[in-house]
Amino acid sequence: MARTFGRLWLEGLTWKIDAEPHVAMRLKRVFGKVNRYAHGVLGLAHAPDVARDLEWFCQRYPLEVDQASAATLAKSAASQRETTLRLEQIMAPGYTPQAFELALPARRYQAREAAVYLEQGHLLIADDVGLGKTASAICSFADPRTLPAVVVAMTHLQRQWHDEIAKFAPALTAHIIKRGTPYPLPTFFGRHPDVIILTYHKLAGWAEVLAKSARSVVFDEVQELRHAGSQKSDAARQLAESVPFRLGLSATPIFNYGGEIFNVLDVLEHGALGTREEFNREWCAQIGQHHRLTNPRAFGTYLREQFLMVRHTRREVGRELPDIVKVPHAIEANRAALDRVRGDAATLARLILKEGEERRGEKMQAGEELSNMLRQATGLAKAPYVADFVRMLVESGEKVVLCGWHRAVYGVWLQKLADLRPRLYTGSETDAEKEASRAAFVNGNCQVLILSLRSGAGLNSLQEAASIIVFGELDWSPGVHEQCIGRLHRDGQGGGVVAYFLIAKDGIDPVIAEVLGLKKEQIEGIRSPEQADLIEKLETTGDRARRVAEFYLERIGARA
Repeated sequence: MARTFGRLWLEGLTWKIDAEPHVAMRLKRVFGKVNRYAHGVLGLAHAPDVARDLEWFCQRYPLEVDQASAATLAKSAASQRETTLRLEQIMAPGYTPQAFELALPARRYQAREAAVYLEQGHLLIADDVGLGKTASAICSFADPRTLPAVVVAMTHLQRQWHDEIAKFAPALTAHIIKRGTPYPLPTFFGRHPDVIILTYHKLAGWAEVLAKSARSVVFDEVQELRHAGSQKSDAARQLAESVPFRLGLSATPIFNYGGEIFNVLDVLEHGALGTREEFNREWCAQIGQHHRLTNPRAFGTYLREQFLMVRHTRREVGRELPDIVKVPHAIEANRAALDRVRGDAATLARLILKEGEERRGEKMQAGEELSNMLRQATGLAKAPYVADFVRMLVESGEKVVLCGWHRAVYGVWLQKLADLRPRLYTGSETDAEKEASRAAFVNGNCQVLILSLRSGAGLNSLQEAASIIVFGELDWSPGVHEQCIGRLHRDGQGGGVVAYFLIAKDGIDPVIAEVLGLKKEQIEGIRSPEQADLIEKLETTGDRARRVAEFYLERIGARA
């Protein structure tokens, strides 16, 4: 009888391994999900790829396996091999994807993405902004197995989804949910809509109802699900677990630290990355309250190899646009606006830096207050100079998209640029008002469109009017900046896009600019592991609030 090195069995949804010490050590090195400090019986969450790797491990170190567990191991491993083979064939260069019956033909890479999604039932599409992720999703609606389908989108993108479905698949019926509480859906030709479109905020009220009839769900701008335990994340998970097809779309699936992607992918395919604890052990290091990917490029490669994510760049699909030119530009700031918050800001900063854990909740609140206070003060301090910079660009013959965040800052811009007929596209306007602003900028005499940093995801057609975008205020996340730039850098853009980042030397701008470097690495490493580092790596310690507090006190101390 061949020698064995221990036992392997399936207990619920967890593989248990009780192996000899030297084999257990090897197992920990092979499976990063296993707690390296654990002793005795080790555990691994069950998943097809885990089963396949365990089967391979048992060839080197035979383990005793009971009949039922052995059957599950063999079946899961075989299924994983067969699925991987089919997906590799779909992604092979010579593969001809199926033709989807659409009014407008899908591009080759869009049809390929839809084929991968339909083959395995889950996928994250992270194509470059403007490559047509919406069309890839609509391809899947041509397969009757996905209908009725649910599309969860940002508020301002619901109508755009409705129009795109009508353009690509006019035979399908679509309905935009009007209220957050369920009501009888309209019928078209005696049947309910093929595609139901609603916002993330309405999903909580509708998830249980839709789960009874839907066959697929598309989460547009899927980074909205990055916070586990939120109402919209829980509702999304409830719906996702009830349908056989789950698709996520986002050019920026990570907005902050890399650990956020666990919840995004776990909603699309529960257990795909193991448990949260296994994911953190294998891929992350803890930075304050956040988890940062230790090797984003390796993780991005892993997602591709496991067909959890696909991403095409413009270069890859032969639809390359001129490169984006990003110009950080130093700008003046009015010290008076910053001095008005000096006393309150200093008090908050000292509270944040105070030693001891007994006031942790108070410190967290102080951190948010300090950040918000300094961001608005900085925005107001440089607002007149931002307006002057934008006027210079318009007078040279350009239309400009101007990005900001605070209403008070918008007020300064609107006043100083009034003769240029600026319009607002922010979180405060109705859908009709937003559409009027977009139309005035693209087709009318509006020379400046003021775009909220987080209100323009997915917005199309601005590229027909402008190629210059100005960030008058900064966001903590580079993903937000990328989404804004993507409003111009997309199909239909006639020239290269220039993005100006106006950075004040005072206020909070310098520390935001520094933090953006770290977060940028997290996004680019996952999406493009084959590319070289795009920015310098930054060594950072402590959380964001502490760094802001230290920076601020140092600055005002130098001026005392």
